Amino acid sequence: MEINFIALLLAALVTLVVGFVWYNPKVFGTIWMRENNFTQEQLKTGNMLKIFGFTYIFSLMITMTLMSLTIHQSGAVGMVGGPPLLDAAKPSFAAFMADYGTAYRTFKHGALHGFISGLFFALPIVGINGLFERKSWKYILIHAGFWTVILTLMGGIVCAFA
Repeated sequence: MEINFIALLLAALVTLVVGFVWYNPKVFGTIWMRENNFTQEQLKTGNMLKIFGFTYIFSLMITMTLMSLTIHQSGAVGMVGGPPLLDAAKPSFAAFMADYGTAYRTFKHGALHGFISGLFFALPIVGINGLFERKSWKYILIHAGFWTVILTLMGGIVCAFA
């Protein structure tokens, strides 16, 4: 099982592209700013290179995790010791991969696992942080919704193309 690094690099861009739309003032941006007590002037003072750069790096980290969540064959590869040991694996591994090496490797399947990740990982994490930070449910749902959409799209891309 080879990794398509171009697909991972492109999947990581989803966070930035969807974020530009999601947090646009005409979508959820105005509500998000109000819930955080931000003004347009405050948002312009940030170091955008640092913010977008780290966002992309963190998104790449997410794509690597999504590979193991969306591509079931990753478990089989891990059982034989990973890519360095594939050639030394028993013949049963080669037979398994011949039969099931591309099973469930679709955008739809990856999107399903990405959505489930959003629902059962992103929502609880954002929810816990939001509750302790005394944020509103609007705040929590805006962020959890964003991450659920992101993980759904990224999961689909990773599963189908990585």
